[in-house]
Amino acid sequence: MKKSRFRDEQIVKILREADRDPVSEVAKRHAVSEQAIYVWRKRFGQMAGDDVKRLREREQENVRLRKPLVDRDLELEKEIG
Repeated sequence: MKKSRFRDEQIVKILREADRDPVSEVAKRHAVSEQAIYVWRKRFGQMAGDDVKRLREREQENVRLRKPLVDRDLELEKEIG
């Protein structure tokens, strides 16, 4: 998946603008397609900036916690196979 040029917090701010103003104007103002705004709306919904930060922190923590489990599973697989 292509990496967005906007950070998640910026996307949330753009979505709040789209709540106030017409989507077409907001899309032109930020040089994105209207479809991108609708996709972001689907992904971030009614999140606030702080919610997005907490979500990112939890995702990073999940990755950190999964790594030892994956390593252990690989070691067990090597012993069996």
